[in-house]
Amino acid sequence: MTGTLTTASEPSGVDPGDAVDAPPGPGWAEEVRALARRRDAVLLAHNYQLPAIQDVADHVGDSLALSRIAAASSASTIVFCGVHFMAETAKILAPDKTVLIPDARAGCSLADSITAEQLRGWKAEHPGAVVVSYVNTTAAVKAETDVCCTSSNAVEVVASIPRDREVLFLPDQFLGAHVRRELGRENMHVWAGECHVHAGINGRQLTDQAAAHPDAELFVHPECGCATSALYLAGSGAVPADRVKILSTGGMVDAARATGAKEVLVATEVGMLHQLRRAAPEIDFRAVNDRASCGYMKMITPEALLRSVREGTDEVHVDPDLAGRGQAAVQRMIEIGNPGGGE
Repeated sequence: MTGTLTTASEPSGVDPGDAVDAPPGPGWAEEVRALARRRDAVLLAHNYQLPAIQDVADHVGDSLALSRIAAASSASTIVFCGVHFMAETAKILAPDKTVLIPDARAGCSLADSITAEQLRGWKAEHPGAVVVSYVNTTAAVKAETDVCCTSSNAVEVVASIPRDREVLFLPDQFLGAHVRRELGRENMHVWAGECHVHAGINGRQLTDQAAAHPDAELFVHPECGCATSALYLAGSGAVPADRVKILSTGGMVDAARATGAKEVLVATEVGMLHQLRRAAPEIDFRAVNDRASCGYMKMITPEALLRSVREGTDEVHVDPDLAGRGQAAVQRMIEIGNPGGGE
């Protein structure tokens, strides 16, 4: 399967608040691990996956960190429990390995918010501009990109570009607004894309939760629709500035281990709570919006994972030309500085 998935919203028939399939049997996790060993496979799970999937994986993390693990692994097969662009990125960084995704229908509304054709048109309107793409993009879009970025190093990547050069930043408008605000860069154009889950975590929800939990710290992902409100709360003194942290998913885990807070409000996809609670079980982590669940992520069920490891479904392929160009954009990001968390 190659190219851009066409669905740009919640997958049909999947309610983001619903629990999904029950495990196929009491011994399913042991069977998955045994089959993975037989297949010479490593199991990778994104932070937004179902808790059962996170618990069976060999490695859990953000998308770029997992892709780098995939590239460095001695395993010949990568089973990537995440969404399609993540498995593509793993294939780009590990082209000689077999990459499986347990359900190839698991798309991403943010990655689908811009196509390679749209990007080429945008570039034609701004000749000479430097294209900066968030790693949450398809392989075809990465191939049209000058340099990738993550949510934790987006400011650093854009700051490395001469200030007299125009910048096209895509696809997330909230992350782009955060970068433009941090750098005060007027010649930075931002694509109007969004993750439908993060966009749904709004400022009113954050403000209400902060008022109800006045001693809590705030962990806010920059893709969220409430990121600007978080900075306003800090700037106005409604919440002490040192309690407001704009963080990637990987940054949230690090911050959880370091904080002395007893309570933390978390603004990102709710699957993140599982890893945060494992990292710091003594802290009360609460979702700012407990309905912020990605139906695409939850398509990777224990049943789907077991089928994928047993039958080798679904394998991810990336055109070698696209992979080479996309890999160059990722490598330029790594050369600029520590890419930190993937998203």
